Amino acid sequence: MHIVVVGLSHQSAPIEVRERFAFTPGMLERALPLLRSAPGLDEGVIVSTCNRVEIYGVAAQAADAIHAIDDFLHRFHELEERIGKEIYRYEEPRSIEHLFRVVSGLDSMVLGETEILGQVKKAYDQALSAKTTGKALNQLFQKAFQVAKKIRSQTAITRGSVSVASVGVELAEKIFGDLGASHVMILGAGDTSEKAARALLSRGVRSVIVSNRTYERAVALATELGGRAVRFDSFGEEFVGVDIVISSIAATHQVLTRESLGSLMVARQNRPLFLIDLGMPRNIDPAVNELDNVYLYNVDDLQSIADDNMRARQEDLSRCEEMIGANVAKFQEWLRRLPPGPAKDHQHPDPAGSPSTPIVSH
Repeated sequence: MHIVVVGLSHQSAPIEVRERFAFTPGMLERALPLLRSAPGLDEGVIVSTCNRVEIYGVAAQAADAIHAIDDFLHRFHELEERIGKEIYRYEEPRSIEHLFRVVSGLDSMVLGETEILGQVKKAYDQALSAKTTGKALNQLFQKAFQVAKKIRSQTAITRGSVSVASVGVELAEKIFGDLGASHVMILGAGDTSEKAARALLSRGVRSVIVSNRTYERAVALATELGGRAVRFDSFGEEFVGVDIVISSIAATHQVLTRESLGSLMVARQNRPLFLIDLGMPRNIDPAVNELDNVYLYNVDDLQSIADDNMRARQEDLSRCEEMIGANVAKFQEWLRRLPPGPAKDHQHPDPAGSPSTPIVSH
C-alpha cells in the first residue's frame, strides 16, 4: 500500500495554470465519487484552495496511483494538453512529509499561516463523507492534524500575519496608509472573507459592507462585524462609496469584468479603487488593471510580503522540519505494518484515531 500526492501550488505554477485545475465546492460533490471509481486507486482526498490543488491517493502500486490521479485531473477539467513541470508527483516518504508541511503552514505563501489547517480539515471531512478515504488516508490526515497542532503550540512559527487575508490587508495599508477613512466591501462570506474583514477592522477601517450569494450569510457576518449587508445582485451599486474590495467567492466565472468596472469607475469619478482577488478561480478580470486608478492584486501578488514574513520566521523553521521528519518516520513504520486490504475498502476513523471496521466496500 503506497501513499502519493499529485498537485500544483503557488510554488510550482502561476495562478493562470492553477485556476484551470481548481475545484469549487460544487465541483467536489461531483469529483469525489468519480475519484473513488478511478481505476487502480483505493483512496483519495482532494484539497483545493486559492494557493494549491492537490489529490492524495492510495494504491497497491505508487505508479498506478499517480497515473490514475493525473488522468483524473485532466479528464475532469477537460484539458486535452497535459501539464508537465507545473505538477508535482510525490511518492513516500515525500508524499507524507508534504502533507505534514502543508497543514503546518510550512508550504504556504505565508510561512506559518493557520488558515490552511482548517481548509485541509474541511477537504478531509468532505472526502470522509463521500467515502473516498480508508485505513491509510484516515490515519495519515489525523496524524497530520496532530503534527500541525504540536508545531503551532511548541514553536513561534505562526506569530505575526499568518493568513493570505491578513497579508492582503497589510498591502492595503502600505498603499493607503491610515485605513481609518477607508470604506471596505467584502465579496463572499466564507472563512477567508471573514478573516480579511476582521483584519481590516483591527486597522480601524471606517465601514464594512458584506455581499454574498446567500444573503442570509451576508447578514449574519455583517451583523457580527458591525457592518452592513447588501444583496449580491446589487453590490455594484455600492462601488461609488467604497475604497477597498476583497473578493473570495467560489465561482466558475468572473463576477467583476473590465467592462462592468469601467462604468462603475465613471460613477466613482475615477477615485482610486484597490482590489484584492483571493478567489480561485479568480473572481476579477485581470484586465481591470488597465483602467485608470484601479489597482488589482491576486494571491500571487502577495508573495513579496509573504517573503518578509518568511525571513522573520526562519529561526523556527529548522525546529519544525525536525519535528516533521520524526513524525514521517513514525508514520512510515505504521504504514509498513498495515496489512494490504481489498481495493476500495473505505473506513471511518474511530474516536481514538485508529481505523475502525469497514462500513462500505466497493
